[in-house]
Amino acid sequence: DARNQAYKAIVYGASGTGKSTSLRTARLPLLVHSFDPGGTKALEDMQRDGRAILNTTFEVDDPDRPQAFKAWDQEYDRLEGNGFFNHVGTYVIDSLTTWAQCAMFEILKRAGRPGGVPQQNDWYPQMNLIELACRKLLALPCDVILIAHDAVDKDEQTGKIFRNILITGKLSKRLPILFDELYYANAKDTSKGVEYTFMTKGNGSVEAKTRLGKDGKLE
Repeated sequence: DARNQAYKAIVYGASGTGKSTSLRTARLPLLVHSFDPGGTKALEDMQRDGRAILNTTFEVDDPDRPQAFKAWDQEYDRLEGNGFFNHVGTYVIDSLTTWAQCAMFEILKRAGRPGGVPQQNDWYPQMNLIELACRKLLALPCDVILIAHDAVDKDEQTGKIFRNILITGKLSKRLPILFDELYYANAKDTSKGVEYTFMTKGNGSVEAKTRLGKDGKLE
């Protein structure tokens, strides 16, 4: 079953840590559905030479007249129905965080309150919508990577900083369970320039894991 051999990952971190640029190493051809304005600029040369398809039509959404999530859902169903993903090396959503925001805009529209402030009874439908969509992605025969922003929380008693995926409520815990790989992207200045790394193991303050790197393969 090709789905068992495919690579499924969430890569998250702050802006400028190389998350989107790292897609240059993904299995080709690359299909990116971008919800982050300008998020695919580092990959434009790959589109010009045919290694990647960068769909940026979902990057701009109006909360008062939302259309991005519905348009994405229709496009995804069209591609899947045509067997397109059988010819894709890696499918990417960039980013999970803004994709989920567009899902909330759609939920508010369905509730008859477009552009309004989310209420308590709006969060569960949004989380359910995203989780069900992720389960559909995990059934694809190609590699799947979700890029996400990070949330930084501080324990007021200990002062310890915790980092996790920036997404609604318990999805930050539930979605990583579905994926084999959860990487935290980091960048730091060194004497040789900026060094970009992925953390693949959790350390108590950063959530990360790998099955691909078992037995120290990614040390």
